Amino acid sequence: MIVGLMTVEIFISEANTLKDKRRVLKSIVDRVRSKFNVSIAEVDNQDLWQRATLGVAAVSNETGHVSQMLDAVVRSIEANGGAELIDYSIEIL
Repeated sequence: MIVGLMTVEIFISEANTLKDKRRVLKSIVDRVRSKFNVSIAEVDNQDLWQRATLGVAAVSNETGHVSQMLDAVVRSIEANGGAELIDYSIEIL
């Protein structure tokens, strides 16, 4: 069993309140969860309006599949107009 863990930091420029942030994050999380069948949640910076840290986990029986899946998740988040990707890190276990 191969487990891929990814931490993604994003900047939400249009968020002026936590409610705005939650709206953008809900859109990202729902889209990624349904399209890629991964676990995703906000794991840090909950109190900051324009910044969020997301944790993503994927499980497979092949390292290549996990890497491809997490790379696709990064591209999907980058393509979202409401948030800018600041940084991400991937760890394969």
